[in-house]
Amino acid sequence: MVRARPVLTFLTAVLLAVPGITALSSAARAADADLAVNGGFESGLSGWSCTAGSGTTVSSPVHSGGSALQATPAGSDNAQCAQTVTVQPGAQYTLSGYVRGSYVYLGASGTGTTDVSTWTQSAPDWQKLTTTFTTGASTTKVTIYTHGWYGTGAYYADDVSLVGPGASAGQPPAAPSGLKTGTITSSSVALSWSAATGATSYAVYRDGAKVQTATGTSATVTGLSATTAYSFQVTAVNGAGESAKSAAVTATTTAGSSGGSGDLPTHALVGYLHSSFANGSGYTRLADVPDSWDVIDLAFGEPTSATSGDIRFNRCPVTECPNVESDADFKAAIKAKQAAGKKVLISIGGANGQVQLTTTAARDTFVSSVSNIIDTYGLDGLDIDFEGHSLSLDASDTDFKNPTTPVVVNLISALKTLKAKYGAKFVLSMAPETFFVQMGYQYYGTGKWGGQDPRCGAYLPVIYALRDDLTLLHVQDYNSGPIMGLDNQYHSMGGADFHIAMTDMLLTGFPVAGDAGNVFPPLRPDQIAIGMPASTNAGNGYVAPSEVTKTLDCLTKKTNCGSYATHGTWPAMRGLMTWSVNWDRYSNWEFQKNFDAYFG
Repeated sequence: MVRARPVLTFLTAVLLAVPGITALSSAARAADADLAVNGGFESGLSGWSCTAGSGTTVSSPVHSGGSALQATPAGSDNAQCAQTVTVQPGAQYTLSGYVRGSYVYLGASGTGTTDVSTWTQSAPDWQKLTTTFTTGASTTKVTIYTHGWYGTGAYYADDVSLVGPGASAGQPPAAPSGLKTGTITSSSVALSWSAATGATSYAVYRDGAKVQTATGTSATVTGLSATTAYSFQVTAVNGAGESAKSAAVTATTTAGSSGGSGDLPTHALVGYLHSSFANGSGYTRLADVPDSWDVIDLAFGEPTSATSGDIRFNRCPVTECPNVESDADFKAAIKAKQAAGKKVLISIGGANGQVQLTTTAARDTFVSSVSNIIDTYGLDGLDIDFEGHSLSLDASDTDFKNPTTPVVVNLISALKTLKAKYGAKFVLSMAPETFFVQMGYQYYGTGKWGGQDPRCGAYLPVIYALRDDLTLLHVQDYNSGPIMGLDNQYHSMGGADFHIAMTDMLLTGFPVAGDAGNVFPPLRPDQIAIGMPASTNAGNGYVAPSEVTKTLDCLTKKTNCGSYATHGTWPAMRGLMTWSVNWDRYSNWEFQKNFDAYFG
């Protein structure tokens, strides 16, 4: 019996040790954390990027909380929503989430070992998916994602988590020193600075706003206004964060060229005139266009075929437009408008005029045929209104600053040739849709995973290449789906907020496809006119005069702004564009009268 006592003592010691073991295990697990950002989608899509605008948040059905993700595959897009998470090398992680729908996937890529995914064929109610992986020896970032399958309808996801050890905190670098300016032009300033120990990249600030990043110790800030003073600072960045800003340096840009806009009024009203067709608005003779219109775009010059490059301008026939003027009267009206200081342009494209310069032969034909129209009618310049499938990026074309897609490269070459041919006073304008410009903030071309619409952001390389030659950019803020602004919130047509957010992106610049190292630079304020429909008949997205006034107040005075916070104030913004002069006449000149009342 005496021998039993040590055994009981031993068992007691083991039992007493168990809580200690449990505590140690819990302490080890305490280092783990849920690294997914906004995994419950309670902050909309903040932290997530969904292909081709396929994702949104809904209040029902939800697994928990007040919101869940709804994403809908369409065409060749599987509605993938993803985020990139910072992780530790050589560590184990558990990815989980709740899903509903058919053929819903949850996975992780870029693990450095074996990428993983799990899926369910059918989940009529919430079903939990879970998978695990171990990161590679040098892996510091992993992309987690959900997606559906083609043609299977919407799926839902909620409470997505990635549990494992977070990245070590470390320390941000010290602020860079030695910041100085180099070459200064009318639209750019070159900067350089001394390296900061431990920095992996640098952020460049213009007047307090971050405008681009650099991996080395120099950068050139572009898209600046001529004869304007700017202040610049830089910070050093590593995995632990961002340093304080450096001491500031200032630079004033040179006078330079104004891209053919020097003799436009400070604030200009731009309108499209239906010159080759009639519709419900009726035909308006050029001589009858009121003097308020500073730039008149003749709509449209169209190609003989999509890929010919051969552009023809056929005036509206008498059978369609009984009150159409003669060619002689039309040309006389152009001269009269020009004598009054107005600009008359030929607009190429439109909804029905698909132009695809797939070859250099088509490019050269484009130049010669457009030149013939300009010379025949004595016009002041050219407006590019390419829509539909005119511009689309090849899958391998991922850098808007160095495009390789033939239709893009040839268009840039053609426009530069025309600008060089006609000289500094040649007026060049563009009227892209939001899908081809501001949508580039989220998506560019087919995207890193493929499956996106290759037209996303396809105008960006054209605008960037012509930024010093471009007189006016008037993006069509109408007939548009919701677009994410720089506040990472979606904005929809129907009020001043949409116009403010879309224009702020052009005047502030933005990272393309979310890449902070690949920033589309801001345009000059005098290059920007906001595109709006003249009436409810003219297109989706009409806003009342009071909303137009709010838009102008916010962007030029930073008053009357509403919920969107702009990144600057631009009193030199050029003005407004509308589709169309004809529709505004149909509506008793409401758009024109509001413009005149605002700018005097």
